[in-house]
Amino acid sequence: MKTIKVILVIISLMVVAFLATGFLIKETTYTVKVTINKPLNEVFTSFTNIDNSKNWMPEIQEIETINKNFGITGSTYKLKILNQEQPIFVTERVMAYVPKEKYTVFMDAENMLTKYDYLFSEENDKTTIELNARRQSETYLMGCMFPFFKGNFITQDQLILNNFKDFIEKD
Repeated sequence: MKTIKVILVIISLMVVAFLATGFLIKETTYTVKVTINKPLNEVFTSFTNIDNSKNWMPEIQEIETINKNFGITGSTYKLKILNQEQPIFVTERVMAYVPKEKYTVFMDAENMLTKYDYLFSEENDKTTIELNARRQSETYLMGCMFPFFKGNFITQDQLILNNFKDFIEKD
């Protein structure tokens, strides 16, 4: 009986700690980088062309333009992404577009809200893309899980940047 009480106390403490995560950590942030052996103008133009996304993110099945603004900022797209054989629909909105400097998008992926802030810099005809990502959830329980998946988020976004590097350096 004493063993059962100890186990229940441990489980209760773990549940409380898990739920407390949602109160203490409201968003998950991280940074990843990639350096590309191409000039800044070519990298920025290719990266910000939404139609090129399928070339380095093969899980994108469809891209639908909802609203395309002349100045790019405010443009909105709907993406159909295949995730483990299950389609996910993502709304992507361009928040900032500063040619050859910054490209910021906000993505709503079924309760996962992500702001991707891409910063571009050039040195010796090599371009560095630095991604500052900020993730949060619309639901409390999912928000409690995000800090535990931070490593997965970093790995996934680094892979996407590496895929882009491979794609653009092929030419």
